[in-house]
Amino acid sequence: MSSRLGPAAPKPASAEAEALRRFRSFSASALLRGKIAAPALDGLRPNERRVMALLEAWTEAASSVAGDRGAELRTALSPLIDHFRLSLRTTQSGRRARGAPRAARRAVVAAIDRVADAFLAIDAHTGKIADANPAAGALLGVNRDALLEVDAMSFIPRPDRPLWWSELDAVSESEEPRHFRSALMDANGAPIHADVTLTCFATRGRTLALVMARPILKEPGGSLATP
Repeated sequence: MSSRLGPAAPKPASAEAEALRRFRSFSASALLRGKIAAPALDGLRPNERRVMALLEAWTEAASSVAGDRGAELRTALSPLIDHFRLSLRTTQSGRRARGAPRAARRAVVAAIDRVADAFLAIDAHTGKIADANPAAGALLGVNRDALLEVDAMSFIPRPDRPLWWSELDAVSESEEPRHFRSALMDANGAPIHADVTLTCFATRGRTLALVMARPILKEPGGSLATP
């Protein structure tokens, strides 16, 4: 699974990794006994969207390993994943992690999802990805929900990381939009050159840098196109 997700793969000690371990135990028990029991979710506070994206990646990896029986395995796991999702959604810890949905927020999210450019909301102080649109997932080669709570710098080549931290600091201090060019890299480590715009969105709890990244096309001679 790590080869599929690259930097978006969960850290061993993360809540999402623990959720995956509990799903494996839950699904193994259900398949052996032929009976679905309630999964053990006590004490977990994972991000539900990220857990479901990781489960999808895990299912794809397991189906690939199963070879000719991959389709059979996916069919067997499908109702278990649905049951696990429902259980996670109805736990108190799951509700707190997701937060209360609001109509205005849903409208904003729907609008961002339709944007063709890659969009990332990054915590300006921690560098973690708070949200992403489908275009960002496609650009970086992973499901967009798998990007949640991942260190954004893991998708930035090491030489460009000081530039990003400088721009994040600048946008959080001045709240003026920032424009620059930088390289990113996808889950397989392939470089992506992009025009980047940062804007600040400050809340009581934290400051988010809203990132719009547009890939730069190469000229016929191989040089990057000018803005």
